Amino acid sequence: MKKYLFLGVFGALVMACATNPITGKQNLNFVSNSELFPTSFQQYSTFLSENKVITGTADAKRVELVGSKIKAAAEKYLTYLGQSQYLKDYRWEYKLVDNKEVNAWCLPGGKIVVYSGILPVTQDESGLATVMGHEVSHALANHGAQRMSAAQLQQIGGAVLDAATTNKSAQTREIFSQAYGMGTEVGVMLPFSRSNESEADKIGLTLMAIAGYNPEDAVAFWSRMSAKSGGSGTPEFMSTHPSDATRIANIKALIPEAKAIALKVGTIK
Repeated sequence: MKKYLFLGVFGALVMACATNPITGKQNLNFVSNSELFPTSFQQYSTFLSENKVITGTADAKRVELVGSKIKAAAEKYLTYLGQSQYLKDYRWEYKLVDNKEVNAWCLPGGKIVVYSGILPVTQDESGLATVMGHEVSHALANHGAQRMSAAQLQQIGGAVLDAATTNKSAQTREIFSQAYGMGTEVGVMLPFSRSNESEADKIGLTLMAIAGYNPEDAVAFWSRMSAKSGGSGTPEFMSTHPSDATRIANIKALIPEAKAIALKVGTIK
């Protein structure tokens, strides 16, 4: 029985590896866009119906403008990479929602929400492009599907461990279970999430550069975010995000590459 469980996990890993067209990397992915997008679109519609969407204001129009430029940049970049068909099922939307939380997000398939609470930090189009480019990049890189897949694999691993310790005492099994949970969270899941964030920063810089914005403005935005949080928070190894200092340093190092790609691809006029 144990043998078949281990073989099942190995088989699942082999079958679930897929190459993402925007990163060129093979990633764990149990969920296809054709399965994910309908649920994503429904969740987006439900969210909008339950929250106050701001329309017609200068801020709302700015979100629409920057969103359309980031969308055009994504299409231009994917065409440059020879992957223009990748976005054929995307249904882009960009909405400003009345919420004091300093946040924004993009669901799989191009459904974007910007909370009004983040606008004092974005300040201008470039700051907004930093945020929206980053969030769109999570969708383009299939980070949502990857995280779902990683969580599923974590559950499978737990089942394998449970089967492997069947003959142990209840106390021993509990110790193994707790160690596995903490080990996979700190050693696998959190670094995986931080890696996703850094990858979204990299792609986002490229998108904002192609969209006609200066990627150096991303440093100013993240510096403002750091100042707002007081530069404190959860230690990096226990967080889903890189530390502010790590993120800003990485972004500074990636700016030349983003500018070089935008020069090759061409910017949005």
